[in-house]
Amino acid sequence: MRARRVQVPSLDTIMGSAPVPPEDEGPERRRFLFAVPPVAGAVAPARAVADELAARGHRVAWAGHRGRLEPLLRGGSRVFHAEDPAWTAALDTARREGRDLRGPAALRFRWERLLVPLGHAMLPGVENAIDRFRPDVVVADQHVLAAPVAARRRGLPWATSASTSAEFTRPLAALPLVEEWIRDLIGGFQLDNGIEDLVDLRFSDHLALVYSTAALFGDVSYFPDHVAFVGPALGRPPRGDFPLDRLDGRPVVLVTLGGADGPAAARFHRAAADAVAGMDVQAVIVATDAQLPDPPPNALVFPHVPQRALLEHVAAVVSHGGHTTVTEALAHGLPQVVAPIRDDQPVVARQVEACGAGRSVRFGRCTAPELRAALADVLTGPSYRAAAVRVRDSFRAAGGAAAAADRLEKLT
Repeated sequence: MRARRVQVPSLDTIMGSAPVPPEDEGPERRRFLFAVPPVAGAVAPARAVADELAARGHRVAWAGHRGRLEPLLRGGSRVFHAEDPAWTAALDTARREGRDLRGPAALRFRWERLLVPLGHAMLPGVENAIDRFRPDVVVADQHVLAAPVAARRRGLPWATSASTSAEFTRPLAALPLVEEWIRDLIGGFQLDNGIEDLVDLRFSDHLALVYSTAALFGDVSYFPDHVAFVGPALGRPPRGDFPLDRLDGRPVVLVTLGGADGPAAARFHRAAADAVAGMDVQAVIVATDAQLPDPPPNALVFPHVPQRALLEHVAAVVSHGGHTTVTEALAHGLPQVVAPIRDDQPVVARQVEACGAGRSVRFGRCTAPELRAALADVLTGPSYRAAAVRVRDSFRAAGGAAAAADRLEKLT
């Protein structure tokens, strides 16, 4: 997995040489352009920060796939379409092709078939959005390579919105050739677009917003000031109703795989249903009837749930380890069982275990007895809930969307 050698500075180099943002110069309105992929977990924290900026009187706009972003944003949000139709048509096919890949094959597929092509597909639209909206700051999701390139071409400050903290841990440090290969791809994208002063576009040297804290992430003392661990940016819960009258008073366990599908997801849903069948709990399993056609009597099955609202009534969470799901659960002080599938999820699962707020199980091989034992442990072991509460308290102290907005204001 080698690409042309382009010498992109490493994360260590970037982290050690970034400028400190200047002090805020006044309360005047400023313009912020958010560039995000059409992925709910990436949009959610960015939306919370954007809403906070709008509430302070600033102008906010979005760049991305209009049709897929608008349902995830506040009504009336200004969205500049920034995605090539041919790429959009091929995206769902590509995702299906890569659904069952794991390990190095999944990593290669993610960068070569998804992230770098997405950068090329979005770049003209992002540049059009900048030219029309004239932002003071561009806020780029960590994996939208087009936005930092467009900002750098126009001399604009840009910030990273890191919807997962995983890459700040250098998860591939033990595989330096793979790290180098990814940096080469990122550098090649910049060279293709006329930029020779190469940086790692995943990590802004102006401001990187990380939606976590040391209580979950681990030691953050070695990061410079422009890497801001602001905690989850939650904002207002999305709209949605849940039939709370169907909850019978027993402890509620939420089981969600974040939209994962296919045979492996169906097998895990079956294991989860069998695991809770003999427990004195009530499970809410996010799945379709086709994925779980015969749930036990103490399980409710829904294709979608208003997760943030439902967490107010939950005792524990079983999930795939998506960063947004994990941090939302911890923001409610909930212990959890994590079954990581791919991408950043194994890193997030290790963070949950390391901070003491839960246990991890094998997604592909987890049996019902194994899952039942892990779930019983986090439900009855007081240390898990105590750890989850400690993380929750650290999230609240970090400031979330308000702290992120404070830092963005200082970039202008």
